[in-house]
Amino acid sequence: MPYEFPRCQIFPQANHEASFQIDGVERTRWHYGKQYPRPFFYPLVGPTGSSLTRMGHPGAVNHDHHRSVWFAHNKVLGIDFWSDNSDAVIQQKQWYAYRDGNDEAIMAGLTAWYDGHDPQELLEQEIVAAVRPVGEAKPNSACDFLLEIQTTFRPKADSLEFQQTNFGFLAVRVAKNIAEHFGGGLLTNSAGAEHEKNIFGKPARWMDYSGPVPAGTTEGITYFDHPNNPGFPNSWHVREDGWMGCSPCMHGALTTTKAAPLTVRFLLHVHSGPIDADRANDIQTQFSKRPGFEVGKSTVKHNQFGVWRTGELRT
Repeated sequence: MPYEFPRCQIFPQANHEASFQIDGVERTRWHYGKQYPRPFFYPLVGPTGSSLTRMGHPGAVNHDHHRSVWFAHNKVLGIDFWSDNSDAVIQQKQWYAYRDGNDEAIMAGLTAWYDGHDPQELLEQEIVAAVRPVGEAKPNSACDFLLEIQTTFRPKADSLEFQQTNFGFLAVRVAKNIAEHFGGGLLTNSAGAEHEKNIFGKPARWMDYSGPVPAGTTEGITYFDHPNNPGFPNSWHVREDGWMGCSPCMHGALTTTKAAPLTVRFLLHVHSGPIDADRANDIQTQFSKRPGFEVGKSTVKHNQFGVWRTGELRT
């Protein structure tokens, strides 16, 4: 039978990168080289081809750690895994599986967190990321898409505490043109509130940052908390300078243990047009019902590991 190219694919690249593509067009790229203190996704390409995220803060020289979309935490046993001023690093140990498909492409990998002074790992972080199109392909392969991310934290000790902080776990630095202060963007949350002063520290099921793009239209990123995450709906750390992050530890610490590892799930919707609250609520409902991911040994010839939706037949 002739080979059929799946609509969604992941292509490993040189320099420790992986390209997530839909209809042959890159929508995001995973960077996990050891030249960086922690892995990240960049760019996050909108429907008309412009990145809706950026590297670094437009006006603050000490924010180089703001690398587009990334996982980190400011206080782990008092250790700063957030900024570049710390010796602590997060490094990818291995990838488990890349899975292509017409509905979605999925990557599963494993990172380790080191405090910078001890070669022993504090914890392992399993990361599963899936990219899936929303609707049919448009002219020039433009489309809205979803980036779904699930992560599980497994401590090396019996337990480990993520201490109280605004900074963690999943961070998003939007493009300059989408930021309220530096561009023409708008922050909106699931309660209908707008702007940093009305949103910062408030609980919400989702957060949106939308603004003008070079094509002369509006595009944005809607960031969803999952109902199974501790503290849902969580409070948000958002800024008019172009930053948003769901903060499960804003009001207290979270603990992960060997017996019951902490798993959190988030979803980013890269969309055309301004925020549509009804559409966002529909996506939230779909996300809440969609099974999470499992990683394990594969039974398929030549595959060591596989990644599946929970309850899916493992083939």
